[in-house]
Amino acid sequence: MSTNRFDRRNFLKFSSAAMGGAALAGLALPAEALAKPVNDKPIRLGFVGIGGRGSYHLDAALGMEGVEVPAICEIKPERLHSAKRWIEESGRPTPKLYDRGPTDFKRLCAEEKLDAVICATSWEWHTPICLASMRNGKHAVSEVPIVLTLEEAWELVETSEKTGKWATLALEQVLLESGDGLTVLNMVQSGLLGDIMQAEGGYVHDLRQVKFDPQGEPWRLAYDVTHNGNLYPDHPMNRIMSYLDINHGDKLDHLVSMSSKSVMINRYAALNYGASNPYATKKMAQGDCNTTLIHTSNGKLITLNYDTNTPHPRELFRIQGTKGVYLAGSALEGPKIYLEGMSPKEHQWEPAEKYLAEFRHPLLKNFNPAPRRAAIRGHGGSGTKTPLTWHLLIKALRENKMPYFDVYDSVTSSVIFPLSNKSVAGRSKTIDVPDFTKGKWKNRSSLSFKA
Repeated sequence: MSTNRFDRRNFLKFSSAAMGGAALAGLALPAEALAKPVNDKPIRLGFVGIGGRGSYHLDAALGMEGVEVPAICEIKPERLHSAKRWIEESGRPTPKLYDRGPTDFKRLCAEEKLDAVICATSWEWHTPICLASMRNGKHAVSEVPIVLTLEEAWELVETSEKTGKWATLALEQVLLESGDGLTVLNMVQSGLLGDIMQAEGGYVHDLRQVKFDPQGEPWRLAYDVTHNGNLYPDHPMNRIMSYLDINHGDKLDHLVSMSSKSVMINRYAALNYGASNPYATKKMAQGDCNTTLIHTSNGKLITLNYDTNTPHPRELFRIQGTKGVYLAGSALEGPKIYLEGMSPKEHQWEPAEKYLAEFRHPLLKNFNPAPRRAAIRGHGGSGTKTPLTWHLLIKALRENKMPYFDVYDSVTSSVIFPLSNKSVAGRSKTIDVPDFTKGKWKNRSSLSFKA
C-alpha cells in the first residue's frame, strides 16, 4: 500500500496551495510589471565573439530598451561589420570595433566603460575573457563551458571574490529556456516527487555535420582529438544542479567517468569526404559515448551522458524521487510522469501535461514581454520575444545583484569537463569534486526565481 500523502482527489488542492505559496514568496507579479525595466539605468554591454551564439545574444540585447552596445570584438571582419550594422540599424550609436586579433578583448576590457562583457567565443577563450573583464571592473557572462581546467575554475572564483565582480553562465540556461525546466523545478520544490534521489540527463546531440562544417564549429574536432570525457556537461547540469540543490544545501562530492571506443568520426569522414580525408584515419581520443556518475554529499546520484558522434535523436531527461518520477525528451510522445498512489495505473506512465499545467511556474505565467519587430537572429531559436534569460540578466545588472546561477554554480557545472577527463584517463578512477563555496553550500538557500 502506498504511503504517498498525495492522491488524485487532493492533487488540485495541493497544487493550488503550492502556487499560492510561490505568490507569497514574491514570484507572482502582474505580467506588465515583468516587461518594464526595473529602473532607468542604461546597461552598457561589450560583446566578444559574434558568431552564431554571439549574434543571437547581440540581437536579443538589441531588442531591449535601455541596453547600449558601445563596443564589439571579433576576429572575423565579416562578422564584426555585420554586428556593427545591426547595432546601427537598431538606432544605437556606432560601436567601437576591436579587431586586432584573438586577444584584443583585453584592450576592450581595459578601455571601455561597461557593466558587463558577453563572451561567445570558442571554448579556450572563455576563462581569459572572464578574468580580463572582472580585473577591469566589469561583470562577465560566458557561453559554456566557463572553464576547461580545475585551475581556471579556482582562478575565476578567487578573482570574483577579490574584485567583487562576477562571472556566470546566466545566458546558457536550459532550466529557463526549456519548455518545462522551471515547471519541473516547481514540482520538485513543492514536494510532488518526494525527496529527489537521482537525476539523469546529458548532451546527446549528433554534431558530426557541425564539426566538419567550416562555417559551423570545426574547432570541436580538435577537442575530440585531445580529450576524452564529458566535454559538454553544462546543458544538463544547470537543470540538475537546480533540482538537487547543488551548492544550495548539497554539493557534488565525487565522480567516475567511462567512455566507449571511438569509431564514428573516422567512419563519417571516410563516408562523406573520402578515405584520403585526414580524419578518416586520424586517431581520436574522445570515445563516442561517455557516461559520468556523480555522487553528492547528501547521497543523491547524477547520471550524465555525452554523445555528439553517433546517429540519434536528442537526449532524454529523468528525475526520480521517493514518490515518483518525471521523464522527458524528444524521443517520447510528450513528457511522462508516474506518481505512486496518484497515477491511474500501477507502474505505468501517464502523460505529464496536466501536472505541467497545474505546476506551471509563476514566473512563466507572468513573463509576457512585448513582441519584437522581428524574430531573433543567430543560433538560439527564432523567438519573437525577449528571452527570459536576458530579462533576468539585465534585471540583475540594473539592481547590481548576482544572477541566480552565480560564479560558484557556474564553475561547478563546467568543471565536470576536466574532472571526467581525469577519471577516464585513470581507468574510471574516482575523482573528488572541489567545494568552490568553501563550506557555504550548507547554509545557502534553494534557488528561487523572482521577476
